[in-house]
Amino acid sequence: MTDASRLARVQSSFDRQGLMQHLGARVVRVASGLCVIALPYSDKVTQQQAGFHGGAIGAIADIAGGYAGLTLAPDGMEVTSVEYKINFLAAFQGGELRATGHVVKAGRRLIVTTADVIHIDAEGRESACAVMQQTLMAVPKSY
Repeated sequence: MTDASRLARVQSSFDRQGLMQHLGARVVRVASGLCVIALPYSDKVTQQQAGFHGGAIGAIADIAGGYAGLTLAPDGMEVTSVEYKINFLAAFQGGELRATGHVVKAGRRLIVTTADVIHIDAEGRESACAVMQQTLMAVPKSY
C-alpha cells in the first residue's frame, strides 16, 4: 500500500468523524504506522480558563493513534479504541495542537500505539502538551 492510498483511506474515515469536523481538526500527514492530526485553537476546544480542554486533547491523541493503527489494518477493516491512557504535561492557549500517532506493535487482534501532542504557538515554537498510549482492536468496516 502506498502513502497516497493510506492517506485516502484515513481521510475517507476522518471525514465521517462528526466530532473532528465540529472541532475543526484536520489530517496533516499519513504514512505507514503514522498519522498526524492538527487542532487549531478556537472557542470550540476550550475549558473554563480558556485553555485547550483535556477532552479535546485526548480526542486528537486518540484519533492520531487510531489512524496510525488503521494504516496497518487489513483491507475491509476499521479500528476502534479498546483503551487509552493520557498524561497532560502542560496547558496552552492559542496556536495549534499537533498529535502524532505511532504504531508500537500491530498484532493480529490488537494494535498498540502512542501519540505525542505538542503545542505550536504563533511564532512557531513547539512545546510538549501530552503523551498517550493506546490499544486498538480491528473490526469489520460497516459502511
